[in-house]
Amino acid sequence: MQGIPFFMLVIVLFLLRGGTSLVSALYDGPLYDFTAYTECKVQPEEPLYGGGAFKNEAHQSKGGNNRQSLILHNLAQGTIYSFSIWVRVEGSNSAMIRASLQTEKETYDCIGTILAKHGCWSFLKGGFVLDWPSNLSTIFFQNVDGKDINVNVASPSLQPFTKQEWRVNQHYIINTKRKRAATIHVSDTIGNRLQGAAMTIEQISKDFPIGSAIAKTIIGNLPYQNWFVKRFNAAVFENELKWYATESEQGKVNYTIPDQMMKFVRANKIIARGHNIFWEDPKYTSAWILNLTGIHLQAAVNSRIQSLMSQYKEEFIHWDVSNEMLHFDFYEQRLGPNASLHFFETAHKSDPLATLFMNDFNVVETCSDANSTVDAYISRIRELRKNGVFMDGIGLEGHFTKPNPPLIRAILDKLATLDLPIWLTEVDISNTLDKDTQATYLEEVLREGFSHPSVNGIMLWTAFHPEGCYQMCLTDNDFKNLPTGDVVDKLLEEWQTGRVEGATDNHGSYSFYGFLGEFRINVKYGNRTTNSTFSLSQGEETRHFTITI
Repeated sequence: MQGIPFFMLVIVLFLLRGGTSLVSALYDGPLYDFTAYTECKVQPEEPLYGGGAFKNEAHQSKGGNNRQSLILHNLAQGTIYSFSIWVRVEGSNSAMIRASLQTEKETYDCIGTILAKHGCWSFLKGGFVLDWPSNLSTIFFQNVDGKDINVNVASPSLQPFTKQEWRVNQHYIINTKRKRAATIHVSDTIGNRLQGAAMTIEQISKDFPIGSAIAKTIIGNLPYQNWFVKRFNAAVFENELKWYATESEQGKVNYTIPDQMMKFVRANKIIARGHNIFWEDPKYTSAWILNLTGIHLQAAVNSRIQSLMSQYKEEFIHWDVSNEMLHFDFYEQRLGPNASLHFFETAHKSDPLATLFMNDFNVVETCSDANSTVDAYISRIRELRKNGVFMDGIGLEGHFTKPNPPLIRAILDKLATLDLPIWLTEVDISNTLDKDTQATYLEEVLREGFSHPSVNGIMLWTAFHPEGCYQMCLTDNDFKNLPTGDVVDKLLEEWQTGRVEGATDNHGSYSFYGFLGEFRINVKYGNRTTNSTFSLSQGEETRHFTITI
Protein backbone atom coordinates (compact mmCIF):
# COMPACT_ATOMS: atom_id res chain seq x y z
CA MET A 1 0.00 0.00 0.00
CA GLN A 2 3.02 2.24 0.23
CA GLY A 3 2.92 5.11 -2.23
CA ILE A 4 -0.88 5.36 -2.62
CA PRO A 5 -1.89 8.97 -2.00
CA PHE A 6 -4.20 9.88 0.81
CA PHE A 7 -6.95 11.61 -1.12
CA MET A 8 -10.33 10.58 -2.43
CA LEU A 9 -10.12 6.97 -3.46
CA VAL A 10 -12.70 4.72 -5.02
CA ILE A 11 -12.65 1.50 -2.99
CA VAL A 12 -14.48 -1.38 -4.55
CA LEU A 13 -16.47 -3.18 -1.85
CA PHE A 14 -17.61 -6.59 -2.99
CA LEU A 15 -20.75 -6.65 -0.91
CA LEU A 16 -22.41 -9.29 -3.02
CA ARG A 17 -19.94 -12.06 -2.38
CA GLY A 18 -19.46 -14.22 -5.44
CA GLY A 19 -21.85 -12.18 -7.57
CA THR A 20 -21.24 -10.09 -10.64
CA SER A 21 -22.46 -6.87 -9.07
CA LEU A 22 -19.86 -4.54 -7.66
CA VAL A 23 -20.72 -1.79 -5.25
CA SER A 24 -18.41 1.20 -5.48
CA ALA A 25 -18.21 3.47 -2.47
CA LEU A 26 -16.57 6.86 -2.63
CA TYR A 27 -14.18 6.84 0.30
CA ASP A 28 -12.36 9.98 1.32
CA GLY A 29 -10.91 8.74 4.60
CA PRO A 30 -7.28 7.81 5.26
CA LEU A 31 -5.77 4.75 3.65
CA TYR A 32 -3.66 2.73 6.07
CA ASP A 33 0.07 2.95 5.40
CA PHE A 34 1.83 -0.41 5.86
CA THR A 35 5.28 1.18 5.67
CA ALA A 36 7.75 -0.05 8.27
CA TYR A 37 11.52 -0.03 8.69
CA THR A 38 13.81 -2.38 10.57
CA GLU A 39 17.13 -0.82 9.59
CA CYS A 40 18.70 2.05 11.49
CA LYS A 41 19.04 5.20 9.34
CA VAL A 42 21.41 8.15 9.39
CA GLN A 43 18.45 10.51 9.07
CA PRO A 44 14.81 9.90 10.00
CA GLU A 45 12.29 9.54 7.19
CA GLU A 46 9.40 11.96 6.79
CA PRO A 47 6.45 11.19 9.10
CA LEU A 48 3.74 8.85 7.84
CA TYR A 49 0.49 10.55 6.83
CA GLY A 50 2.40 13.85 6.80
CA GLY A 51 2.28 13.67 10.59
CA GLY A 52 -1.46 13.11 10.85
CA ALA A 53 -2.71 14.81 14.00
CA PHE A 54 0.78 16.26 14.51
CA LYS A 55 0.60 18.29 11.26
CA ASN A 56 -0.58 21.42 12.98
CA GLU A 57 0.20 20.70 16.58
CA ALA A 58 3.22 18.94 18.08
CA HIS A 59 4.56 19.87 21.49
CA GLN A 60 7.68 18.16 22.76
CA SER A 61 8.84 18.45 26.31
CA LYS A 62 11.50 16.78 28.38
CA GLY A 63 10.43 15.34 31.69
CA GLY A 64 12.48 14.13 34.59
CA ASN A 65 14.65 11.02 34.52
CA ASN A 66 15.66 11.76 30.92
CA ARG A 67 12.21 11.00 29.58
CA GLN A 68 11.17 12.40 26.22
CA SER A 69 7.49 13.13 25.79
CA LEU A 70 4.86 14.33 23.35
CA ILE A 71 1.73 16.22 24.33
CA LEU A 72 -1.57 15.33 22.63
CA HIS A 73 -4.85 17.22 22.70
CA ASN A 74 -8.47 16.17 22.20
CA LEU A 75 -8.24 12.42 21.66
CA ALA A 76 -11.54 10.66 21.03
CA GLN A 77 -12.92 7.57 22.71
CA GLY A 78 -13.04 4.51 20.46
CA THR A 79 -11.00 6.09 17.67
CA ILE A 80 -8.18 3.88 16.38
CA TYR A 81 -4.88 5.78 16.47
CA SER A 82 -1.92 4.58 14.41
CA PHE A 83 1.29 5.99 15.88
CA SER A 84 4.87 6.09 14.58
CA ILE A 85 8.06 8.00 15.34
CA TRP A 86 11.82 7.80 14.82
CA VAL A 87 13.99 7.32 17.92
CA ARG A 88 17.70 7.69 18.71
CA VAL A 89 19.51 7.27 22.04
CA GLU A 90 22.59 8.83 23.58
CA GLY A 91 24.58 7.45 26.49
CA SER A 92 24.34 3.83 25.37
CA ASN A 93 25.06 1.85 22.23
CA SER A 94 21.45 0.64 22.19
CA ALA A 95 18.41 0.54 24.42
CA MET A 96 14.89 -0.87 24.34
CA ILE A 97 12.61 2.17 24.40
CA ARG A 98 8.97 1.81 25.35
CA ALA A 99 6.29 4.35 24.44
CA SER A 100 3.50 4.66 27.01
CA LEU A 101 0.41 6.87 27.04
CA GLN A 102 -1.03 8.70 30.00
CA THR A 103 -4.43 10.39 29.94
CA GLU A 104 -6.47 12.06 32.67
CA LYS A 105 -8.15 8.75 33.54
CA GLU A 106 -5.84 5.92 32.56
CA THR A 107 -2.36 4.82 31.64
CA TYR A 108 -1.51 2.57 28.68
CA ASP A 109 1.70 0.86 29.68
CA CYS A 110 2.88 0.22 26.14
CA ILE A 111 1.73 1.53 22.76
CA GLY A 112 4.94 0.62 20.93
CA THR A 113 8.60 -0.31 21.43
CA ILE A 114 11.86 0.08 19.56
CA LEU A 115 15.39 -1.19 20.01
CA ALA A 116 16.95 2.23 19.49
CA LYS A 117 20.63 2.82 18.79
CA HIS A 118 23.26 5.49 19.22
CA GLY A 119 24.27 7.39 16.09
CA CYS A 120 21.29 6.47 13.90
CA TRP A 121 17.50 6.61 13.91
CA SER A 122 15.18 3.61 14.44
CA PHE A 123 11.51 3.38 13.54
CA LEU A 124 8.89 2.78 16.25
CA LYS A 125 5.39 1.85 15.09
CA GLY A 126 2.40 1.14 17.30
CA GLY A 127 -0.94 2.57 18.28
CA PHE A 128 -3.79 2.67 20.76
CA VAL A 129 -7.57 2.90 21.24
CA LEU A 130 -8.84 4.96 24.17
CA ASP A 131 -11.53 3.73 26.54
CA TRP A 132 -12.28 7.34 27.53
CA PRO A 133 -11.99 10.67 25.70
CA SER A 134 -9.01 12.82 26.67
CA ASN A 135 -8.44 16.56 26.48
CA LEU A 136 -4.77 16.29 27.40
CA SER A 137 -2.58 13.19 27.03
CA THR A 138 1.14 12.54 27.10
CA ILE A 139 3.20 9.91 25.29
CA PHE A 140 6.38 9.07 27.25
CA PHE A 141 9.49 7.38 25.85
CA GLN A 142 11.49 5.51 28.49
CA ASN A 143 14.31 3.02 28.60
CA VAL A 144 12.88 -0.36 29.61
CA ASP A 145 15.80 -1.29 31.87
CA GLY A 146 15.81 2.08 33.61
CA LYS A 147 19.35 3.10 32.66
CA ASP A 148 20.12 6.80 32.54
CA ILE A 149 20.22 7.65 28.84
CA ASN A 150 18.94 10.43 26.61
CA VAL A 151 16.15 9.72 24.15
CA ASN A 152 15.72 11.80 20.99
CA VAL A 153 12.62 11.58 18.79
CA ALA A 154 11.75 12.91 15.33
CA SER A 155 9.02 12.76 12.65
CA PRO A 156 6.11 11.83 14.92
CA SER A 157 2.86 10.71 13.30
CA LEU A 158 -0.56 10.07 14.82
CA GLN A 159 -3.25 9.09 12.32
CA PRO A 160 -6.82 8.65 13.61
CA PHE A 161 -9.21 6.16 12.02
CA THR A 162 -12.86 5.77 12.87
CA LYS A 163 -13.99 2.18 13.31
CA GLN A 164 -15.77 2.44 9.97
CA GLU A 165 -12.61 3.73 8.25
CA TRP A 166 -10.59 0.91 9.79
CA ARG A 167 -13.11 -1.64 8.53
CA VAL A 168 -13.08 -0.13 5.01
CA ASN A 169 -9.29 -0.50 4.97
CA GLN A 170 -9.64 -4.13 6.05
CA HIS A 171 -12.15 -4.79 3.26
CA TYR A 172 -9.83 -3.17 0.75
CA ILE A 173 -7.01 -5.60 1.56
CA ILE A 174 -9.36 -8.59 1.67
CA ASN A 175 -10.83 -7.71 -1.70
CA THR A 176 -7.44 -7.14 -3.34
CA LYS A 177 -5.31 -9.83 -1.64
CA ARG A 178 -7.72 -12.60 -0.66
CA LYS A 179 -9.96 -12.47 -3.76
CA ARG A 180 -9.53 -12.38 -7.52
CA ALA A 181 -11.63 -11.51 -10.54
CA ALA A 182 -12.48 -14.38 -12.90
CA THR A 183 -14.14 -14.49 -16.32
CA ILE A 184 -15.69 -17.69 -17.66
CA HIS A 185 -15.96 -17.98 -21.47
CA VAL A 186 -18.43 -20.51 -22.86
CA SER A 187 -18.35 -21.68 -26.48
CA ASP A 188 -19.37 -24.63 -28.60
CA THR A 189 -16.91 -27.15 -30.04
CA ILE A 190 -16.13 -25.01 -33.11
CA GLY A 191 -15.54 -21.85 -31.09
CA ASN A 192 -18.88 -20.02 -31.35
CA ARG A 193 -19.55 -18.06 -28.18
CA LEU A 194 -22.76 -18.99 -26.43
CA GLN A 195 -25.00 -16.31 -24.96
CA GLY A 196 -27.39 -17.24 -22.18
CA ALA A 197 -25.51 -20.32 -20.98
CA ALA A 198 -26.63 -20.88 -17.37
CA MET A 199 -23.98 -21.60 -14.78
CA THR A 200 -23.70 -22.46 -11.13
CA ILE A 201 -20.38 -21.89 -9.38
CA GLU A 202 -19.52 -23.21 -5.92
CA GLN A 203 -16.32 -22.88 -3.92
CA ILE A 204 -15.20 -26.31 -2.77
CA SER A 205 -11.99 -25.37 -0.95
CA LYS A 206 -10.20 -22.25 0.26
CA ASP A 207 -6.54 -21.36 -0.20
CA PHE A 208 -6.21 -19.43 3.05
CA PRO A 209 -5.68 -21.83 5.98
CA ILE A 210 -7.95 -21.23 8.95
CA GLY A 211 -7.86 -23.97 11.53
CA SER A 212 -7.71 -24.96 15.15
CA ALA A 213 -5.83 -27.07 17.58
CA ILE A 214 -7.20 -30.57 18.08
CA ALA A 215 -6.63 -32.94 20.98
CA LYS A 216 -6.92 -36.69 21.44
CA THR A 217 -10.57 -36.04 22.31
CA ILE A 218 -11.23 -36.02 18.55
CA ILE A 219 -10.30 -39.70 18.19
CA GLY A 220 -13.47 -41.71 17.58
CA ASN A 221 -15.62 -38.67 18.42
CA LEU A 222 -17.82 -38.33 15.32
CA PRO A 223 -19.76 -35.24 16.49
CA TYR A 224 -16.46 -33.43 17.17
CA GLN A 225 -14.97 -34.63 13.88
CA ASN A 226 -18.00 -33.55 11.86
CA TRP A 227 -18.13 -30.17 13.55
CA PHE A 228 -14.42 -29.63 12.86
CA VAL A 229 -14.35 -30.78 9.23
CA LYS A 230 -17.37 -28.66 8.35
CA ARG A 231 -15.39 -25.54 9.28
CA PHE A 232 -11.63 -25.89 9.14
CA ASN A 233 -9.01 -26.76 6.53
CA ALA A 234 -6.04 -26.85 8.93
CA ALA A 235 -5.15 -28.40 12.26
CA VAL A 236 -2.41 -28.50 14.86
CA PHE A 237 -2.04 -31.05 17.66
CA GLU A 238 -2.42 -29.32 21.00
CA ASN A 239 -0.05 -31.39 23.18
CA GLU A 240 0.14 -34.84 21.65
CA LEU A 241 3.38 -34.35 19.66
CA LYS A 242 5.31 -32.68 22.47
CA TRP A 243 8.27 -34.56 23.85
CA TYR A 244 6.70 -35.10 27.27
CA ALA A 245 3.69 -36.74 25.54
CA THR A 246 5.55 -39.07 23.16
CA GLU A 247 8.35 -40.11 25.54
CA SER A 248 7.24 -39.64 29.13
CA GLU A 249 9.87 -42.19 30.18
CA GLN A 250 13.29 -42.31 28.62
CA GLY A 251 13.50 -44.78 25.77
CA LYS A 252 9.74 -45.54 25.75
CA VAL A 253 8.60 -43.67 22.62
CA ASN A 254 4.91 -43.98 21.81
CA TYR A 255 3.21 -42.34 18.79
CA THR A 256 -0.08 -44.24 19.05
CA ILE A 257 -2.22 -41.19 19.83
CA PRO A 258 -0.71 -38.73 17.32
CA ASP A 259 -0.81 -41.50 14.70
CA GLN A 260 -4.56 -41.83 15.23
CA MET A 261 -4.98 -38.05 15.05
CA MET A 262 -2.94 -38.03 11.85
CA LYS A 263 -5.34 -40.56 10.30
CA PHE A 264 -8.18 -38.13 10.92
CA VAL A 265 -6.17 -35.33 9.32
CA ARG A 266 -5.33 -37.40 6.25
CA ALA A 267 -8.82 -38.80 5.80
CA ASN A 268 -10.30 -35.32 5.68
CA LYS A 269 -7.62 -33.70 3.51
CA ILE A 270 -6.63 -31.24 6.22
CA ILE A 271 -3.18 -29.66 6.38
CA ALA A 272 -1.41 -29.81 9.74
CA ARG A 273 1.33 -27.94 11.60
CA GLY A 274 3.92 -29.87 13.61
CA HIS A 275 3.93 -28.56 17.18
CA ASN A 276 6.56 -28.89 18.54
CA ILE A 277 9.96 -30.56 18.38
CA PHE A 278 11.42 -28.90 21.48
CA TRP A 279 9.96 -26.61 24.12
CA GLU A 280 12.45 -24.38 25.87
CA ASP A 281 10.30 -23.96 29.00
CA PRO A 282 11.63 -26.33 31.70
CA LYS A 283 8.16 -26.33 33.29
CA TYR A 284 6.95 -28.49 30.40
CA THR A 285 10.02 -30.67 30.15
CA SER A 286 9.91 -34.21 31.53
CA ALA A 287 11.77 -34.88 34.76
CA TRP A 288 14.04 -37.44 33.12
CA ILE A 289 15.20 -34.82 30.60
CA LEU A 290 15.78 -32.24 33.34
CA ASN A 291 18.13 -34.73 35.00
CA LEU A 292 20.32 -35.12 31.92
CA THR A 293 23.43 -33.07 31.16
CA GLY A 294 26.23 -32.96 28.61
CA ILE A 295 26.58 -35.83 26.17
CA HIS A 296 23.62 -37.66 27.69
CA LEU A 297 21.26 -34.76 27.01
CA GLN A 298 22.76 -34.30 23.56
CA ALA A 299 22.16 -37.96 22.78
CA ALA A 300 18.54 -37.69 23.95
CA VAL A 301 18.04 -34.57 21.82
CA ASN A 302 19.46 -36.28 18.74
CA SER A 303 17.27 -39.32 19.35
CA ARG A 304 14.17 -37.11 19.71
CA ILE A 305 14.76 -35.35 16.38
CA GLN A 306 15.57 -38.57 14.51
CA SER A 307 12.59 -40.44 15.91
CA LEU A 308 9.98 -37.70 15.47
CA MET A 309 11.08 -36.54 12.04
CA SER A 310 11.36 -40.05 10.61
CA GLN A 311 7.93 -40.94 11.98
CA TYR A 312 6.26 -37.92 10.33
CA LYS A 313 8.51 -36.95 7.44
CA GLU A 314 6.59 -34.84 4.87
CA GLU A 315 3.39 -35.10 6.95
CA PHE A 316 3.40 -31.59 8.44
CA ILE A 317 3.60 -28.34 6.48
CA HIS A 318 5.42 -26.64 9.38
CA TRP A 319 7.48 -27.52 12.40
CA ASP A 320 7.73 -25.31 15.47
CA VAL A 321 11.35 -26.24 16.09
CA SER A 322 12.33 -24.64 19.39
CA ASN A 323 9.17 -23.32 21.00
CA GLU A 324 9.18 -20.03 22.97
CA MET A 325 12.92 -19.48 22.68
CA LEU A 326 12.49 -15.74 23.32
CA HIS A 327 11.30 -16.48 26.85
CA PHE A 328 13.16 -19.64 27.83
CA ASP A 329 16.57 -21.20 27.10
CA PHE A 330 16.70 -24.58 28.84
CA TYR A 331 18.62 -26.29 26.04
CA GLU A 332 20.99 -23.37 25.46
CA GLN A 333 21.89 -23.39 29.12
CA ARG A 334 22.59 -27.12 29.10
CA LEU A 335 24.05 -27.61 25.59
CA GLY A 336 25.54 -24.21 24.79
CA PRO A 337 24.48 -21.23 22.66
CA ASN A 338 24.44 -23.27 19.43
CA ALA A 339 21.73 -25.66 20.63
CA SER A 340 18.98 -23.98 18.58
CA LEU A 341 21.27 -23.88 15.55
CA HIS A 342 21.64 -27.64 15.81
CA PHE A 343 17.87 -28.14 16.17
CA PHE A 344 17.06 -26.16 13.03
CA GLU A 345 19.87 -27.67 10.96
CA THR A 346 18.91 -31.22 11.87
CA ALA A 347 15.19 -30.63 11.37
CA HIS A 348 15.82 -29.20 7.91
CA LYS A 349 17.97 -32.17 6.91
CA SER A 350 15.32 -34.57 8.23
CA ASP A 351 12.34 -32.91 6.48
CA PRO A 352 13.65 -30.40 3.91
CA LEU A 353 10.22 -29.53 2.48
CA ALA A 354 8.70 -28.44 5.80
CA THR A 355 8.75 -24.76 6.77
CA LEU A 356 10.63 -24.30 10.05
CA PHE A 357 9.16 -21.78 12.48
CA MET A 358 10.05 -19.81 15.52
CA ASN A 359 6.94 -19.60 17.70
CA ASP A 360 6.38 -17.36 20.71
CA PHE A 361 3.85 -15.46 22.79
CA ASN A 362 3.40 -11.78 23.65
CA VAL A 363 4.74 -10.58 20.32
CA VAL A 364 1.42 -9.28 18.93
CA GLU A 365 -0.62 -9.54 22.14
CA THR A 366 1.23 -6.70 23.86
CA CYS A 367 4.48 -4.77 23.74
CA SER A 368 4.93 -4.75 27.51
CA ASP A 369 6.90 -8.01 27.57
CA ALA A 370 10.54 -7.01 27.09
CA ASN A 371 11.49 -10.58 26.16
CA SER A 372 9.27 -10.70 23.09
CA THR A 373 9.05 -7.24 21.57
CA VAL A 374 8.94 -7.16 17.80
CA ASP A 375 12.59 -6.07 17.71
CA ALA A 376 13.59 -8.90 20.05
CA TYR A 377 11.94 -11.34 17.63
CA ILE A 378 13.61 -9.74 14.61
CA SER A 379 17.00 -9.76 16.35
CA ARG A 380 16.71 -13.47 17.13
CA ILE A 381 15.76 -14.28 13.54
CA ARG A 382 18.75 -12.32 12.25
CA GLU A 383 21.02 -14.02 14.76
CA LEU A 384 19.88 -17.44 13.57
CA ARG A 385 20.29 -16.45 9.93
CA LYS A 386 23.78 -15.11 10.61
CA ASN A 387 24.72 -18.49 12.02
CA GLY A 388 23.41 -20.27 8.96
CA VAL A 389 20.09 -21.50 10.35
CA PHE A 390 17.50 -22.51 7.76
CA MET A 391 14.59 -20.78 9.53
CA ASP A 392 11.80 -19.50 7.36
CA GLY A 393 8.59 -18.95 9.33
CA ILE A 394 7.32 -16.46 11.91
CA GLY A 395 4.90 -17.97 14.41
CA LEU A 396 2.87 -15.59 16.59
CA GLU A 397 0.89 -17.40 19.26
CA GLY A 398 -1.76 -14.77 19.91
CA HIS A 399 -3.01 -15.47 23.45
CA PHE A 400 -4.89 -12.21 23.97
CA THR A 401 -6.69 -10.58 26.84
CA LYS A 402 -7.72 -7.24 25.32
CA PRO A 403 -6.37 -6.83 21.77
CA ASN A 404 -4.95 -3.52 20.55
CA PRO A 405 -5.75 -3.49 16.78
CA PRO A 406 -3.35 -0.73 15.64
CA LEU A 407 -0.51 -2.29 17.65
CA ILE A 408 -1.23 -5.73 16.13
CA ARG A 409 -1.11 -4.26 12.65
CA ALA A 410 2.04 -2.22 13.33
CA ILE A 411 3.90 -5.28 14.63
CA LEU A 412 2.81 -7.30 11.60
CA ASP A 413 4.06 -4.45 9.39
CA LYS A 414 7.53 -4.61 10.93
CA LEU A 415 7.73 -8.40 10.79
CA ALA A 416 6.61 -8.28 7.15
CA THR A 417 9.83 -6.45 6.23
CA LEU A 418 11.65 -9.79 6.74
CA ASP A 419 9.70 -11.30 3.84
CA LEU A 420 8.99 -14.56 5.70
CA PRO A 421 5.68 -16.42 6.08
CA ILE A 422 3.74 -15.09 9.09
CA TRP A 423 1.14 -17.22 10.87
CA LEU A 424 -1.05 -16.56 13.88
CA THR A 425 -0.53 -19.98 15.45
CA GLU A 426 -2.46 -20.21 18.73
CA VAL A 427 -5.20 -17.57 18.80
CA ASP A 428 -7.50 -17.39 21.80
CA ILE A 429 -8.94 -14.88 24.27
CA SER A 430 -8.38 -15.12 28.03
CA ASN A 431 -10.97 -16.98 30.08
CA THR A 432 -10.82 -14.17 32.64
CA LEU A 433 -13.38 -12.48 30.35
CA ASP A 434 -17.02 -13.42 29.86
CA LYS A 435 -18.00 -15.39 26.76
CA ASP A 436 -19.55 -12.43 24.91
CA THR A 437 -16.45 -10.30 25.46
CA GLN A 438 -14.27 -13.22 24.32
CA ALA A 439 -16.31 -13.33 21.11
CA THR A 440 -16.02 -9.58 20.52
CA TYR A 441 -12.25 -9.59 20.97
CA LEU A 442 -11.84 -12.78 18.94
CA GLU A 443 -13.52 -11.13 15.96
CA GLU A 444 -11.16 -8.15 16.25
CA VAL A 445 -8.10 -10.42 16.21
CA LEU A 446 -9.30 -12.61 13.34
CA ARG A 447 -10.18 -9.59 11.21
CA GLU A 448 -6.73 -8.10 11.83
CA GLY A 449 -5.04 -11.32 10.82
CA PHE A 450 -7.09 -12.04 7.71
CA SER A 451 -6.87 -8.45 6.46
CA HIS A 452 -3.10 -8.12 6.79
CA PRO A 453 -1.46 -8.91 3.43
CA SER A 454 1.54 -10.65 5.01
CA VAL A 455 -0.37 -13.14 7.17
CA ASN A 456 -0.48 -16.58 5.52
CA GLY A 457 -2.65 -18.53 7.94
CA ILE A 458 -4.55 -18.45 11.25
CA MET A 459 -4.82 -21.21 13.83
CA LEU A 460 -7.12 -21.07 16.86
CA TRP A 461 -6.02 -22.61 20.15
CA THR A 462 -9.43 -24.10 20.87
CA ALA A 463 -8.98 -27.88 21.13
CA PHE A 464 -12.11 -29.38 22.64
CA HIS A 465 -12.04 -30.81 26.17
CA PRO A 466 -15.23 -31.76 28.05
CA GLU A 467 -13.77 -30.32 31.24
CA GLY A 468 -12.95 -27.03 29.53
CA CYS A 469 -10.57 -25.78 26.86
CA TYR A 470 -7.17 -24.16 27.45
CA GLN A 471 -8.57 -20.62 27.55
CA MET A 472 -11.44 -20.48 25.10
CA CYS A 473 -13.91 -23.02 23.74
CA LEU A 474 -15.94 -22.60 20.56
CA THR A 475 -18.74 -25.00 21.55
CA ASP A 476 -20.38 -26.57 24.56
CA ASN A 477 -20.06 -30.30 25.23
CA ASP A 478 -22.86 -31.05 22.74
CA PHE A 479 -21.01 -29.12 20.00
CA LYS A 480 -23.49 -26.28 19.97
CA ASN A 481 -21.76 -23.00 19.31
CA LEU A 482 -20.81 -20.61 22.07
CA PRO A 483 -20.61 -16.90 21.11
CA THR A 484 -17.00 -17.45 20.00
CA GLY A 485 -18.12 -20.29 17.74
CA ASP A 486 -20.77 -18.04 16.22
CA VAL A 487 -18.08 -15.46 15.42
CA VAL A 488 -15.93 -18.09 13.73
CA ASP A 489 -18.87 -19.34 11.65
CA LYS A 490 -19.85 -15.80 10.67
CA LEU A 491 -16.35 -14.97 9.47
CA LEU A 492 -15.84 -18.29 7.69
CA GLU A 493 -19.03 -17.63 5.74
CA GLU A 494 -18.03 -14.02 5.06
CA TRP A 495 -14.60 -15.14 3.79
CA GLN A 496 -15.92 -17.75 1.36
CA THR A 497 -17.53 -17.30 -2.04
CA GLY A 498 -21.16 -18.27 -1.74
CA ARG A 499 -23.11 -20.11 -4.42
CA VAL A 500 -22.93 -18.05 -7.62
CA GLU A 501 -25.58 -18.34 -10.33
CA GLY A 502 -25.74 -16.44 -13.61
CA ALA A 503 -25.74 -16.59 -17.39
CA THR A 504 -23.24 -15.63 -20.08
CA ASP A 505 -23.63 -12.26 -21.81
CA ASN A 506 -23.67 -11.58 -25.55
CA HIS A 507 -19.92 -12.21 -25.60
CA GLY A 508 -20.45 -15.66 -24.16
CA SER A 509 -18.79 -14.58 -20.92
CA TYR A 510 -19.63 -14.36 -17.22
CA SER A 511 -17.49 -12.58 -14.59
CA PHE A 512 -17.39 -12.72 -10.82
CA TYR A 513 -15.06 -12.10 -7.88
CA GLY A 514 -14.14 -15.09 -5.75
CA PHE A 515 -12.05 -15.87 -2.71
CA LEU A 516 -8.88 -17.74 -3.62
CA GLY A 517 -9.32 -21.49 -3.82
CA GLU A 518 -10.92 -24.29 -5.83
CA PHE A 519 -14.30 -24.02 -7.56
CA ARG A 520 -16.78 -26.40 -9.15
CA ILE A 521 -18.80 -25.11 -12.10
CA ASN A 522 -21.87 -26.51 -13.82
CA VAL A 523 -22.82 -25.04 -17.22
CA LYS A 524 -26.10 -25.69 -19.07
CA TYR A 525 -26.95 -24.63 -22.60
CA GLY A 526 -30.11 -26.00 -24.13
CA ASN A 527 -30.07 -29.75 -23.54
CA ARG A 528 -26.32 -29.83 -23.03
CA THR A 529 -24.58 -29.86 -19.63
CA THR A 530 -20.96 -29.94 -18.54
CA ASN A 531 -19.18 -29.95 -15.19
CA SER A 532 -15.69 -28.68 -14.55
CA THR A 533 -13.37 -27.34 -11.87
CA PHE A 534 -10.95 -24.43 -11.79
CA SER A 535 -8.80 -22.61 -9.26
CA LEU A 536 -8.29 -18.99 -8.32
CA SER A 537 -4.75 -18.31 -7.10
CA GLN A 538 -3.27 -15.01 -6.03
CA GLY A 539 -2.66 -12.55 -8.84
CA GLU A 540 -3.44 -9.02 -9.95
CA GLU A 541 -4.87 -9.90 -13.36
CA THR A 542 -8.33 -11.28 -14.12
CA ARG A 543 -8.23 -15.07 -14.37
CA HIS A 544 -9.76 -16.38 -17.62
CA PHE A 545 -11.25 -19.85 -18.14
CA THR A 546 -12.81 -21.30 -21.27
CA ILE A 547 -15.45 -24.01 -21.16
CA THR A 548 -16.56 -25.89 -24.25
CA ILE A 549 -20.03 -27.40 -24.33
